[in-house]
Amino acid sequence: MPGIIAPYITAWSAEQDLPCALVERLDHSIGYANELLSDRDRHGVLWRQTALRHRIGRPEFARVHPLRQRRAMELLLCQVCGGPADRNDDGVLWLQRDHRDDWPQWPDGMASVEPPTCLPCVPVARRMCPALQRGAVTVRVRECPIAGVRGVFYQQSVLAPAATKAGNFTYDDPAVRRVLASALIRELRGCVVVPLEESSGTTTRSLSRSGRRGT
Repeated sequence: MPGIIAPYITAWSAEQDLPCALVERLDHSIGYANELLSDRDRHGVLWRQTALRHRIGRPEFARVHPLRQRRAMELLLCQVCGGPADRNDDGVLWLQRDHRDDWPQWPDGMASVEPPTCLPCVPVARRMCPALQRGAVTVRVRECPIAGVRGVFYQQSVLAPAATKAGNFTYDDPAVRRVLASALIRELRGCVVVPLEESSGTTTRSLSRSGRRGT
């Protein structure tokens, strides 16, 4: 849709959930009735399947596309443009809502479902996102291991697995076998809040140099 700026991870109106029926499996996990290998991640967790029709229809800013969010988190891509996130000797660049009052070392130890950012997209995100307009900070993250997923837990029921609660689940939690995932989580470690000017002055790799964009 010409003239509309939407983040790479945003779902579009043509990207609705696919009709996949959930079933009980012999190992007491959940699965799809007609399951494909691509329906699970490398840890064996089942993912919500959504049509992939990027930029068709209109952007639905309240929804995140599961596959693009997962790809951005796995490859550390910018959540706005889909190109490589900015990285220098101090770590990967994350743009966060300002919650520094939450705990003294915030955001160190935070479980994040928001992918990182590249430098050219920081002012775009701050201008376009209402939440960031209320306060935002740039953070350099030295370590960001994949920790788990956000999704919905399904309990056993008479006819089919029944949704009970949504939440974050680590990969070593036995409950994750009954979770339908919709977002990948990275834990942010070794975090330092930096002024935008400082992060921009020390960058060693950014989209302005590489000129690449995701699709």
